Amino acid sequence: MHIGKGRMKNKEEEEEPLSPMARVFQSPDIDICPIVNIGFKTKINPDVVLDALRHNVYKYPRFSSKLSENGAKWIKTEVNVEDHVIVPYIDLEEICESGQSFVDDYCSRLTMTPLDRSRPLWDIHILNVKTADAEAVGVIRFNHALADGMSFISLVLACTHKTSNPDMLSTATPLVKRRTTVPHSLEKTGWFVRVIFTIGSTMRLLWNTIVDVFLLAATVLFLKDTMTPLKGNANVRRNPRRFYHRTISLDDIKLIKNAMNMTINDVLLGITQAALSSYMNRQYLVSQEQDKNDELEDGSLLTSYLPDGIRFRAGCTVNLRSDIGFKPLAEMMVKDSKCRWGNYFSFLILPLSIGLETDPLVYLEKSKAIMARKKHSYQAALAYFFIKIILKVLGAKAASLAFNQHLKNITTCVSNVMGPMEEISFRGHPIAYISPSSYGHSQASLIHYTSYAGEVTITIGVDPTVIPDPHKICDDMEKSLKTMKAVLWERRLL
Repeated sequence: MHIGKGRMKNKEEEEEPLSPMARVFQSPDIDICPIVNIGFKTKINPDVVLDALRHNVYKYPRFSSKLSENGAKWIKTEVNVEDHVIVPYIDLEEICESGQSFVDDYCSRLTMTPLDRSRPLWDIHILNVKTADAEAVGVIRFNHALADGMSFISLVLACTHKTSNPDMLSTATPLVKRRTTVPHSLEKTGWFVRVIFTIGSTMRLLWNTIVDVFLLAATVLFLKDTMTPLKGNANVRRNPRRFYHRTISLDDIKLIKNAMNMTINDVLLGITQAALSSYMNRQYLVSQEQDKNDELEDGSLLTSYLPDGIRFRAGCTVNLRSDIGFKPLAEMMVKDSKCRWGNYFSFLILPLSIGLETDPLVYLEKSKAIMARKKHSYQAALAYFFIKIILKVLGAKAASLAFNQHLKNITTCVSNVMGPMEEISFRGHPIAYISPSSYGHSQASLIHYTSYAGEVTITIGVDPTVIPDPHKICDDMEKSLKTMKAVLWERRLL
């Protein structure tokens, strides 16, 4: 009898329930999988990767656990790392200078190949082929139930070292606390002014939350975005994906941030609005079969062909952890950590402003206003709470249906993940860039921003049947950043 209880206890210790968002992501109706391209400055030695995995994979429970049959629990299991590391044969003479095309095609095929649910839900693909910005590319794929973006970057930091000093572990930015509700300018004022401000701020917070929750419910039930050249149909999640990336300067973004007194996220959203407006304007021009006499040398247009009243919304990921910076991975693994490993995030729905502006700084002003308004709301926390309630009352299928329905009715998703500040290396392999995206979502496009070593990598994942030329969106983003910086220089604001 004593032995039976011991076995039962061991089994319980080896099984751990999934978080609410993990339950949603692993659902067959959703099955969202991140796919991360990591460019290396040297060829990748597969034996080094295998050796590292053999010695370390059991330190990370999610990567050494498989799903239970009902998808509700993680079950510890033996990991044969050779099953998870794939090194395809590559005929270098055949692909010649088309290394990037080979990587793009390979990743696109992966989006149509499901992960094996009988073992841990991850794999690594080693592509020793030269591209425009790397000597080789490692592709890491895993089910989103394993981790969110912050958890994954923490894992990367734990597995790498500084290139400049191989004896030192990688570092990210210092731990960040959430902002206080009272601005610094009011902290030294009298108590009466602070009380009045707090009451007004609380009333706005309650009102914003009520409005946002109503709009979230409406989006799940019936409120759809305008059908535009960037909007996919109901079956878009079943189509193959293609991924493109572009690198821009983090210093340029910080210059604009400081000049406009905003956050980096505000700048990135402003760039996104400007680029998508420009791209869609050209698409409407083509659809209307108009001439291109008003097209400038840089490909931009003087005349707006955008229809009035476009409803264009983006889902924006929001970290729900009380500590929003990075901590060592060992601390994130602790059960009651304030910066815990897993999927502890939710979504905001951002109403993007799509239209041509003669002053590019208007995009930044609008993005700042949008973000300020959305930060002053509990919609993200309540959305996470609603998912938990639906899971408990109606089950995982109903929670997945509600989550997917709101994604189907908006146009795109955007995400920004802070990466390592300095160049890092994995066991003697210096990393050139980190480009994450995902597939399985119900939009035709997904935009990721990832900072790394003084640069920001823009990654766009698209359904090519809807958006056949995503590189042009990257072009527009790069152009928008340069234009905004140039205008600030002209106005002597930098």
